[in-house]
Amino acid sequence: MSPIDKRRFLFVTGKGGTGKTTVTAALAVALGAAGKRVLITVSEPKERISELLGVKPLGPEIEAVGPNIYAVKISPEAAMREYGEMILKSKTVTSAVFGNKFVRGFFAAVPGLYQWAMLGKAWFHSTETDERGRPRFDVVLFDAPATGHGLEMLRVPKVIVDIVPPGILRRDAERAWEMFQNPTESGVVVVSLPEDMPVNESLELMDAVKHELGLPIAAVVLNQLVPALFSPAERDTLAPAVVTGEDAGSVAVGAASRRATTERAQTESLAKLQKGTAAPLVELPRLLQDPSNPAAIRSLSALLAAGLRIGTPQPA
Repeated sequence: MSPIDKRRFLFVTGKGGTGKTTVTAALAVALGAAGKRVLITVSEPKERISELLGVKPLGPEIEAVGPNIYAVKISPEAAMREYGEMILKSKTVTSAVFGNKFVRGFFAAVPGLYQWAMLGKAWFHSTETDERGRPRFDVVLFDAPATGHGLEMLRVPKVIVDIVPPGILRRDAERAWEMFQNPTESGVVVVSLPEDMPVNESLELMDAVKHELGLPIAAVVLNQLVPALFSPAERDTLAPAVVTGEDAGSVAVGAASRRATTERAQTESLAKLQKGTAAPLVELPRLLQDPSNPAAIRSLSALLAAGLRIGTPQPA
C-alpha cells in the first residue's frame, strides 16, 4: 500500500461528530511539516478549518492558511460557474448562461450534479501545474460530508462514467475516477470514535467504499481515546457495577465503573476495526484542552505523522 504522504488526493469522511474536520486539519499540518504543499478543500456551508488553524474564515479563493498549507471553501454554484467558464472559455458567455434562472434551476434539479461540481473542483486542483509544469499542490485534502452524504458524493463520478454519453462531463469524471481508484494516488481516510455505533457505521462505509466502489482506504483514525487506567480483569469487575449510594466511596466506585465501561468499549472498538481493515489504523487521544485551536491541532498532527509515518523515508 502506498504511503499516505505519497498520494495526491485524500477524501476524509466519517460519522458526524467523530472529528473528521479536526483530523483533516491535523493531517494537513503533518503533511505541511513534511514539506508537502497541501490544499484543504471544504464543502460544508459552515466550515471549521479556519477556527482550527487560527485564520480568518475561508472563502471561494485559495489562500495560505499555514506553512505549506492552503485552503478554499467550495460552493456548488461557484464551482459550476467556474467549470462552465473553463469549458466555454468566455466570461461573457458564462455569465449569460449561468445568470439565467431557468439554467440554474435545471442544474439544481439534476441529481448529483452539484455534488460532482464540488468533488470535481477539489480533484481538479490535484491536477493543476505551475509555470514550470510541476504540480501546484502535492496533495489535496477533501474535508467531505459525513458518512452517508460522503458515500453518495463518491458514487457520483462512477455514475457519470457508467451512464453519461461521451463528452466533456464524462471525460473529466473518467479522469477523476481513474485517480480515485489508484491506491498510489488517492484514498479515503475514515474517522471514527471508540464506540459501538460509530465503529459499525465506519465498517459499513469501508465495505461500501472497497467492494461497491472499488476505492482504496488510505487510513482509519480512531479518535478521542482515553488512556487505560484498569487492566482487562479490573474492567470486567468494575464495568457491571451498579452504585446507588451518595457517599464518597459509592461515588468513586460509580466513576470507576463508568471509566471501566468506556475502556472496555474502546478495546472492543479497536479490535473490530483491526479485524475489519488492512489499512493503517491510528489512535488519537481525547485531549484535555479544547481541541478547536491551533495548539491542539499541532499536537494531533505529530501523532498522525508518527502513526502514518509521514515524512519517514520508506524502505527501498
